[in-house]
Amino acid sequence: MRFLIGKIVDSVYLVVLLQVLVVATSTTDNLNIWPMPKSVSHGSHNLYLSKDFEVKTEGSNYTDASGILKDGFSRLLYVVEAAHVINSDFSHFDPSNMLQGMNVVISSPSDELQYGIDESYKLSIPMQGKLIYAHLEAQTVYGALHGLQTFSQLCRFNFKTRIIEVHQVPWTIIDQPRFSYRGLLIDTSRHYQPLPVIKNVIDSMAYAKLNVLHWHIVDAQSFPLEIPSYPKLWDGAYSILERYTTADAAEIVSYAQRRGISVLAELDVPGHALSWGIGYPSLWPSKDCPQPLDVSNEFTFEVIDGILSDFAKIFKYRFVHLGGDEVNTSCWGRTPHVRKWLAKQRFNESEAYQYFVLRAQKIALSHGYEIVNWEETFNNFGNKLNRKTVVHNWLGVGVAQRVVAAGLRCIVSNQDKWYLDHLDTTWDQFYMNEPLANITKPQQQKLVIGGEVCLWGEHIDGSDVEQTIWPRAAAAAERLWTPYDKLAKDPRQVTARLAHFRCLLNQRGVAAAPLAGPGRVAPEEPGSCYQQ
Repeated sequence: MRFLIGKIVDSVYLVVLLQVLVVATSTTDNLNIWPMPKSVSHGSHNLYLSKDFEVKTEGSNYTDASGILKDGFSRLLYVVEAAHVINSDFSHFDPSNMLQGMNVVISSPSDELQYGIDESYKLSIPMQGKLIYAHLEAQTVYGALHGLQTFSQLCRFNFKTRIIEVHQVPWTIIDQPRFSYRGLLIDTSRHYQPLPVIKNVIDSMAYAKLNVLHWHIVDAQSFPLEIPSYPKLWDGAYSILERYTTADAAEIVSYAQRRGISVLAELDVPGHALSWGIGYPSLWPSKDCPQPLDVSNEFTFEVIDGILSDFAKIFKYRFVHLGGDEVNTSCWGRTPHVRKWLAKQRFNESEAYQYFVLRAQKIALSHGYEIVNWEETFNNFGNKLNRKTVVHNWLGVGVAQRVVAAGLRCIVSNQDKWYLDHLDTTWDQFYMNEPLANITKPQQQKLVIGGEVCLWGEHIDGSDVEQTIWPRAAAAAERLWTPYDKLAKDPRQVTARLAHFRCLLNQRGVAAAPLAGPGRVAPEEPGSCYQQ
């Protein structure tokens, strides 16, 4: 385990420095930060948060016209102070022990959120000074938001003084993510998830520095999203009360963006699409054989084009997910008019599946998107996929290796380790799942853009969504954020730290389940949160 030592160069504080170094030479085992930053040094002193703790932006190029930083700072204060009632009388505290605020310096004036933006930050908290301010530097406002999240984990309520203290000062933290794509999938087709539930999930993602909400919006069971170009599509919703308007979708995108989280919208075609035909029955090959979508009908592709046109007005992320998984093409061969079309095109069913996927890709590209497809598309016709395709691995071990060897990008979500609805998969299995397993060439490693934990919704609704996600998603979040050489080789080394983060989530109102046992487990017996 590396020993991390802070540097203080001012000779005036030399005597204090020698005292601090005794403690600053400490292992990360003593730190309760999740996910673990790239580089950390700390001391043993405590400071108290001033009653008027403020944010300053002296020297910053970012004007914060949109209020993203201001709102992030407000959320910081809320989560730090929410757990207990703060003593309002600061008159008897030594001002020299007060942390007055934080100066945030952001290099980029832009607040555009897109794949691959710089999310790095440097956070420093000095021990002494006339007026003590923390200092946060970042290239973008989204890196600064990550720095605020880390700062929030350095704060705790002091039960003697009844105010918030920042412990183990001085701090120097230099941090950046290992992967640019750190995702969580939610499924609003199998069960409708109300907007407040989705927003709560987004808030909790930010705590763990996950940065992509993969929104599996529609599937065979329901089509809850309004599509203005084809307004009967949401006739496939479970009920008139279980729908999302375009304004709702735009609100989710905006809410996530202001927390540094992009939204990847998925339109799964040609399978998983039975609900489309409730409003437009001609999309079905027949009423008796309603899916996959009718590959022989030009209207099918007109609808896909209309949906993606409407998507492009709301979902601004570089990628759109076009699914392509679990396609049983036998329906096409059993339906007379589709069978006739196949003969005319000289296609067998597999070739028709390829034709459908590649045509959908071209439509997405025409709307400015790059494409994500589930791995079956690569397994069946990988050499025909557009080179802008990102292959989403979920089925097999070794698929990521083959994808990057073929020169395509990959997202890892192997179901045996990173499916949250698999309740028998424990947090330590989530933690030890390595996206770059057996990928040794640096150029190929770069093609693995990240990973994603998936929460398929057959048994998930607003009543159990949070405890099914957390804390297991946090285990994957550290795998995706923290440098490989800083990750624990034995998950038992991080059990206490993850338990602390789980309890922190509980204190912030997130219903994270205990670590002990399988996913979504209830506490076994009375006891401390930190021991469960």
